[in-house]
Amino acid sequence: MRKAAVGLAALAGILWGILGLFVRTLNAAGLEAMQIVELRACVTAAVLLIALLTARRDLLKIRIKDLWCFLGTGICSIVFFNACYFRTVHDTSLSVAAVLLYTAPVFVMILSAILFHEKITGIKIMAIVMTVAGCMLVTGVWRDAGGISGMSLLIGLGAGLGYALYSIFGRFALERGYSTVTVTFYTFLIAALFSMLLENPATVFSTAFSGLTTGAVSLCLGVLCTIAPFLAYTVSLQYIENSRASVIASVEPVTATILGAVVYGEKLTVSGVLGIAVVIGALVLVNITDGKALSGKTQDSSAEQA
Repeated sequence: MRKAAVGLAALAGILWGILGLFVRTLNAAGLEAMQIVELRACVTAAVLLIALLTARRDLLKIRIKDLWCFLGTGICSIVFFNACYFRTVHDTSLSVAAVLLYTAPVFVMILSAILFHEKITGIKIMAIVMTVAGCMLVTGVWRDAGGISGMSLLIGLGAGLGYALYSIFGRFALERGYSTVTVTFYTFLIAALFSMLLENPATVFSTAFSGLTTGAVSLCLGVLCTIAPFLAYTVSLQYIENSRASVIASVEPVTATILGAVVYGEKLTVSGVLGIAVVIGALVLVNITDGKALSGKTQDSSAEQA
């Protein structure tokens, strides 16, 4: 099952990597960044709610004492990291923001070592260094990183921390016996409710579903780029360590770069190709195991409900 879990983490990264296709269409329709975050959360929660009410109502049950896990994945991760990420994009550049976001594996490794007693190995450290270096090469961050303020740096690192917290709070929820579907549903239900405080939902939905094309794109945003990858990634957390899953999912910026070149004709530089090779090398490296790669602690009956 470990090999399948590695594949699921990679699939999650690939599906997150095609997000830009749908975001650009919604941007052109008049939706701004945080409005798209709200739309994504609401569509995801609505689709999952319909599916669960139809097929598995039992998966809607959670214990009040465990609510903090879902507040963590929904607000501390999804809402917080998006807010920090979009602020960093506004204050610096897309490339700087992307590299700071992909410091997430570092936070995952440190927090998982403290909270779940995952070992910090030389291979993990090398893979994470390669991942960050590869992202820097892919984005060409050195060309526009000059003059970044200390506050912008902290906010950008906040995006990386928030991104990492899904792995942490998600693992806590899984260890309490919840299905991956339950974790994903309550994550985005809470994110949707919280984001509605930031953006007017009437404006968002009237724009998103004003036409057949934008409506279809909005559904793809929720199903293809959110439900599918988050379920895949959460399942992977049951069978491989958080730190490994986080590095493997870092195939996301590679996917986005290749997609930009193929679909939009964006220039793929020599450094970009080298960066892609370095990230792929990190994915290979992180799967070199000494026989202790499986966490073992989360392989329980909840996996059967995924």
